[in-house]
Amino acid sequence: MNVLLCPDSFKDAVSAEQAANAMANGIQRAAPTATIHLCPLADGGEGSLDALIAATNAERRQLTVQDALGRPRQASWGWLSEQRTAFIELAEASGLQHLTPDQRNALHTTTYGVGELFLAALDAGATKALLFLGGSATNDAGAGMLQALGVKLLDHNGDSLPPGGAALQQLATLDLSTLDPRLDSLEVEAAVDVDNPLLGSRGASAVFGPQKGASPDDVATLDQAIGHFAEQSAQALGRDERELAGAGAAGGMGFAARSFLNATLTPGIEMIMQQAKLPNLLPDVDVVITGEGRLDGQSLSGKTPIGVARAAKRYGKPVIVLAGSLGDGWQACLEEGVTAAFALADGPMTLEDALPRTAELLADRCESIARLWLAR
Repeated sequence: MNVLLCPDSFKDAVSAEQAANAMANGIQRAAPTATIHLCPLADGGEGSLDALIAATNAERRQLTVQDALGRPRQASWGWLSEQRTAFIELAEASGLQHLTPDQRNALHTTTYGVGELFLAALDAGATKALLFLGGSATNDAGAGMLQALGVKLLDHNGDSLPPGGAALQQLATLDLSTLDPRLDSLEVEAAVDVDNPLLGSRGASAVFGPQKGASPDDVATLDQAIGHFAEQSAQALGRDERELAGAGAAGGMGFAARSFLNATLTPGIEMIMQQAKLPNLLPDVDVVITGEGRLDGQSLSGKTPIGVARAAKRYGKPVIVLAGSLGDGWQACLEEGVTAAFALADGPMTLEDALPRTAELLADRCESIARLWLAR
C-alpha cells in the first residue's frame, strides 16, 4: 500500500502536520509495511506558513508587529535565502484567531502588521513574496498594510486616517509618492481561497464582515467606505480592480495586493501544492487521503480537499476525504474527484467533545481505510 496523506489543519484542534502524523499512525496500525508520504497542506488561510515551511525547509523568522487592534505581537514569516523569497501569512499579523469574540470589530481592525512583515522581507533582500490571504480579522481593503509601506491616506484636514475600514469614508488624498520604492522590484504572488469581488452582496464586507464582528449597519458602512477607497485608488492608479475575482479576499486585501503591489492572485491550494511538490508524488501512490474541519458545497471555491482531488483526478488516483463534519452540498465534491468522504465522529458527540479527540479519530478512520484497502 502506497498512500499519500495531505490534510489541511482541523481548526481549533490540530495543525496540518499533526493531522498528517495522526493519519500515518492509523495507517501503520493496519499496514506496518505501507509506504506513507506526508504532505501537509493549506489553502492560503492560517496554517499556510507552517505548511510551506515544512515543505520547503524555509527559515522561520520572528518579528514584533501590530496585530489587528494595534497591539504588539510576535509574528512568524518564512525566508528562503537561496531563492530570496519571503512567505508572509496575513493571519500571523492580523488574524481573527488572535482576537476573542468580544474584541472583533471590523470597523477598526487594521492590516498594518502585514505591511511590517513586508518591510522585514524587503530589508532581508527579498525579490519575491508569497502572500497568504485568509483568516483575517480585518475589513480595511489593505489600507493599514499600505500605510505601513509608506502610502499616505489623508482626510480633508491633511491628517492621517486612523486604522480600520470605516475611516476610509474620510479619505480625501491618496499619496503614493512615499510608497517604499523597493516594492517595484518585488514580485508578489497572493494566495486566495475565495473568488469574491471587493464590493456588493458577494463582497468582502457583506460575506465576511459578520464573522469579524460587523453588524448589518456596519456592513453597509464598510461597503460604502471601501467603495470610496476603491474609487480613489482607481483615480490614482489608472485602473480599477474592484471586480477582480479574489479582490474581496481577507477583507479586501486581494484588492490592495493587486492594485498597489501588482500581485498575481492565485488559488492558495494551487500555490501550496506546487511549492510542496505534490504533483511529483501523485503518479506513484495508490490512494490519497486528505481532509479538513468541514466539507460542504462551499469547499468547491478553493478548499484543500477539492484542490487535492482535482490534482489527483488527473492521475486517476482515488481520493478519500476525512472531515470533522459533512455539511450541506458536500455531495457536489464527488464530481471534482473525491471518491468518498467520511465524518470523523464515531458516535454522538458535541464539538467540544470532538475537538480534543481529533488526532485519535483521524488515526482510527485511517486504520479502517487501510484495512478496507488491504481487503480488496
